[in-house]
Amino acid sequence: MPRANANDLIAFITIARERSFTKAAVKLAVSQSALSHTLRALEERLGVQLLTRTTRNVTPTAAGERLLAVIGPRFDEIDAEIESLGELRDKPAGPVRLTATEHAAETVLLPAVARLLPDYPDINVEVVIDYGLTDIVTERFDAGVRDGEQIAKDMVAVRIGPDLRMAVVGSSSYFADRPAPRTPHDLAEHVCINLRLPTQGGLYAWEFEKGGRAVNVRVEGQLIFNSPPVMVKAALSGLGLAYVLEDQVGPHLRSGQLVRVLDDWCPPFPGYHLYYTSRRQPTPAFRVLLEALRYRGG
Repeated sequence: MPRANANDLIAFITIARERSFTKAAVKLAVSQSALSHTLRALEERLGVQLLTRTTRNVTPTAAGERLLAVIGPRFDEIDAEIESLGELRDKPAGPVRLTATEHAAETVLLPAVARLLPDYPDINVEVVIDYGLTDIVTERFDAGVRDGEQIAKDMVAVRIGPDLRMAVVGSSSYFADRPAPRTPHDLAEHVCINLRLPTQGGLYAWEFEKGGRAVNVRVEGQLIFNSPPVMVKAALSGLGLAYVLEDQVGPHLRSGQLVRVLDDWCPPFPGYHLYYTSRRQPTPAFRVLLEALRYRGG
């Protein structure tokens, strides 16, 4: 295929994946007008419309979806093979792009890359903070990090951290005139700080388990956040009970600023895993990072 045709297809793939001429133009380092001209020329050459354009978004037509599904993975394979040529270097090199929650990035990713990168100066790691269940294939990430219970079954998953536990906490001032809850159902009598889920937009139901019995409770309160660290600060201010990861409040529990309740209803659950698709050949840089992250117990 002539180079011009290959470039036209790359332009189409980028627009279709970004759902935007503006974002695609930035990614390809070309002007929007040049990109529009390229796409029109490709559609005229093929004799079919590939994209539907509105003032708000850009979406592939049926023909565009078909073309994207066929050629998109092929170009991804070419990119991966070119990146894999790094195996011929003395040391792996190139970019690794990951998506993770802020907590996973701080507690697992950052310590690992801090140990790794000084020995591999040609590896670049990008971490995008995201609390949603990101489609790493569509968004072109090398991998994602989530806890073991959230990972789709068709993904390769590698454990990179120890078990995690949740904790229900409130300030000593909050409990000054309130009895501590003894069961999850007692939370109905308390002011709680809610978490809004990024994926569905709903409020997170607090999950508990004891003796094999699982209980989900929808709590009430005046505050709703989409970030656990802010929930901790609100709890420290006496504004209600927060349900967060245990290690996010460890120092506050030890200092007595926060009081933990319902401890026996919060068992450990599978910790963070790195997940990636088996359909894409991992680059040498990714394999080095994977080994640095792999959890070995202890």
